[in-house]
Amino acid sequence: MTAVKKVAIAGSGVAAMAAAIQLAKAGVDVDVFEAKPELSALGSGITLQGNALRVFDALGVWEDVRDKGYFFEGLTLRAPGPDAPVVAELPEVKTGGPDYPAGGGMPRPDLAAILVEHAEAAGAHVRFGARVTGLDARADDAVEVFVNDESAGVYDLLIGADGLNSTVRELIGIDTRPEPTGMGIWRAFVSRPAEVERSELYYGGPVYIAGYTPTGEDTMYAYLVEDAQDRTGVSDDEAVQIMLGESMAYGGPWEAIRADLAAGASVNYTWFTQHIVPAPWNRGRVVVIGDAAHSCPPTIAQGAAQALEDALVLTELLTARDAVDQDLWDAFHARRVPRAQAVVEASVQLGAWQLEHNRDADAPGLIFGIAHRMAEPA
Repeated sequence: MTAVKKVAIAGSGVAAMAAAIQLAKAGVDVDVFEAKPELSALGSGITLQGNALRVFDALGVWEDVRDKGYFFEGLTLRAPGPDAPVVAELPEVKTGGPDYPAGGGMPRPDLAAILVEHAEAAGAHVRFGARVTGLDARADDAVEVFVNDESAGVYDLLIGADGLNSTVRELIGIDTRPEPTGMGIWRAFVSRPAEVERSELYYGGPVYIAGYTPTGEDTMYAYLVEDAQDRTGVSDDEAVQIMLGESMAYGGPWEAIRADLAAGASVNYTWFTQHIVPAPWNRGRVVVIGDAAHSCPPTIAQGAAQALEDALVLTELLTARDAVDQDLWDAFHARRVPRAQAVVEASVQLGAWQLEHNRDADAPGLIFGIAHRMAEPA
């Protein structure tokens, strides 16, 4: 017996689809409502730490993810300059445990397609062009959900996994909003040079971080982290020229990256944000998870993993218990809020040290401390 029989989910990102997969596999009637008109994913690639891979295995999607992505051990640090000298080869904590790689990357659209396919195969109903626009709590045990301003039905639970600018979060009166951290990032999806076999980071030069992560046998995404700037109105051609210019201080594989940029690689720009909704994340029979509940700059690349853990813990409780009561919510918040908050605070601190040009900070200690904490299952 499960605590819920019929659940609505707003959003189609990793948290939403992970929840849909687990609930549908348990026999719950699941409706997923996504505002976008079709399956799509902003950005070029996504970095996945070991604890994200552990969740994928629990979902039953790890084999498909492994086949589409590129996974590796360790991290390379390089210095600016035409030869891009290697400064250090660092081992990474296997946050998913010994059975999974330390981390990896894959194209965001490929990951989105895998998760939707598995959710639908499990029995979830996924609707695109369907925006959650309202809700009406029915006593203490149900919520009516309105989609595109029309009633979509009455549900035992609404899960708001609708991203940074969550409509569900606003509808239930949570005032917490993502705040800029002061950094912005250029990203481009490019070809993977054969010598790039893991994530590599360059510190110093005209930007805070230059780096790239393999996402497949032939692909990777490259990025440059700078002071956050208003890039509104920058054309595609101008974006390429800016990224080309800011990357000129970096050699090695950046030569091949610049060739791809000059040939017309797609470039996007976003600001880093951070927020965490204080407990509780629910208001009655409505709860927010994933980016709707917390976000952080990708300085330790835990965003996707934390969203996936939210979904796994929530659905574990919903399918193992026979009632949605305060004990369930207390258990959920005890397992998720301190862990997500630790990741947000560490990620923001690492960025702040860079903004302050603080060379005495113990960044490795902070990174490895969080990684060891994440190695323990949520």
